[in-house]
Amino acid sequence: MQAIRQIFGWAIVWVCMAASLILTGCYQTPSLTPQEAAGKHLYQVRCAHCHEENDLALKKVPPDLHAVFIHKTLPSGAAATDAAVRQNVLAGRGLMPGFAGRFTDAQMGDLLAYLHTGLR
Repeated sequence: MQAIRQIFGWAIVWVCMAASLILTGCYQTPSLTPQEAAGKHLYQVRCAHCHEENDLALKKVPPDLHAVFIHKTLPSGAAATDAAVRQNVLAGRGLMPGFAGRFTDAQMGDLLAYLHTGLR
């Protein structure tokens, strides 16, 4: 029992230290690669107005794409793979229009790279 309390105590200390570093700005998220930065720009210009801000007053809010690749499946139930996300973006899904012809292969790669960052 004493060992469990000691381990629990150290866990609390580590959590507090990490929170302190984050709150004081000592911990910085890694910067984006040039490809991820290009993907972030595409996301902000072509995706965020629905998936983040929903400034189009859509009746059905599109799924949140933060950490989309952390889950095993996409909101649609499809496997969370680059191929499935690419298919959804290019062909559209549900109320989302397709973006085929609006993204080059390189831009699609940039967008996927950014989505893999968890949208930081």
